Amino acid sequence: MPLNINWQQILLHLLNLVILIVGLYLLLYKPVKKFMKKREDAYKEREENTQAALDNAKAKEEEYSSRLAGVEEEVSKKREEAAKELEGVRSEKLRQVAKEADEMLDAARERARKEHDRIINGVSDDIKEIVEEAAEKVVLTSSVNDAYEQFLSAAESGAKSAHAGKAKTVTSMTKADKKGGARKKK
Repeated sequence: MPLNINWQQILLHLLNLVILIVGLYLLLYKPVKKFMKKREDAYKEREENTQAALDNAKAKEEEYSSRLAGVEEEVSKKREEAAKELEGVRSEKLRQVAKEADEMLDAARERARKEHDRIINGVSDDIKEIVEEAAEKVVLTSSVNDAYEQFLSAAESGAKSAHAGKAKTVTSMTKADKKGGARKKK
């Protein structure tokens, strides 16, 4: 053995190296590789699940958006229908109220006309009575005053001629004493 090379030793070292590599491969590399593959598969599965959930959420969002648009459209139609119905009911009520108001006004006008006619007739009768009484008073007063004045004049002239120079008491009536009172005149 030249150079002191022992082939048996080299082969044994090579065999030990192969055993070590196979052992390390079986004990470390293979389980680590298996663990890494599992982990990679789990991440891919999570990513796929997440992507599927995201796609599902987008689909639901689009569905809900279309539903919401449909519901909003339906709500606006219902509002318009309700507004039209409310307007119809309102206009009908206004017509009824206007009709009742017209009826009430007509009834009030009729009552006022009847009351006016009754008052005018009553006032006409009262005016007739007042005019008649005033005419009687004017006629009676003027004739009574004229007769009274003539009586006084005659009484004074008769008293002067019959009793010249003598003072005599003359009883006469004034307008205020027509009801029986007497006044003495000297």
